[in-house]
Amino acid sequence: MPQNPVLYRAGRWQYTLTLITIAALNLLPARAWNQTQQKTPVNTHTILRSGAAIFLIAMTLFVQPAAAAGDIEQGKQLGFTCMGCHGIAGYRNAYPSFRVPRLGGQQGAYIEAALRAYREGTREHPTMRAHAASLTDQDIENLIAWISSSGDARDAVTTETAAHVAPAATCVACHGADGEGVIPQPPTLAGQEVDYLEHALNQYKDGTRSGTVMTAFTAGLSDADIALLAKFYGSQDGLKTLQQ
Repeated sequence: MPQNPVLYRAGRWQYTLTLITIAALNLLPARAWNQTQQKTPVNTHTILRSGAAIFLIAMTLFVQPAAAAGDIEQGKQLGFTCMGCHGIAGYRNAYPSFRVPRLGGQQGAYIEAALRAYREGTREHPTMRAHAASLTDQDIENLIAWISSSGDARDAVTTETAAHVAPAATCVACHGADGEGVIPQPPTLAGQEVDYLEHALNQYKDGTRSGTVMTAFTAGLSDADIALLAKFYGSQDGLKTLQQ
């Protein structure tokens, strides 16, 4: 099942909250010990109240409300800017030159991860970083709702259908029919622009783009392997040019 990005973020905050609370409560026995050493009566109720107070403070400081479910119409309004590149079939990035990626049908969790990376500066592209810099979490949810409203595209390739493309034997574990339950959800590659796929794979290989799994995988790819993979996935039915 696709990963719910809202629940995923909530899970991360709950995990952080738990760690902070445990660490804080671990200080309480030391306090009780110090009181004992000083012959001061230990008030168990006071200690419990202190623990509860620490928990509530942690909640106030660290638990942030997740963005509401995305609004398609709001996303569509924000998407007018996206359409300037991603809504034009075959539109090319100026430098380096490659066709901009197709987003129609792309996985919402991947779009969120990409926009956050551009916004936070961990993924390089001057135009995308400029656009993402002003996006709020709610804006991102709205954009995902709009892009996803036309339906999801899926990588349906299997080990059998990719048998003639040797490097794809590894790819299909995530970017294939067997990758449905992979978390975090990988992007759909089927139908993507061929030269964009080549560009992305080369970025992982030279370290311009980070990704532990992809960096390790691309390290062993030759230029011919990259061209073969890009052509194979780009020839599949899947992603489309964005439509308003």
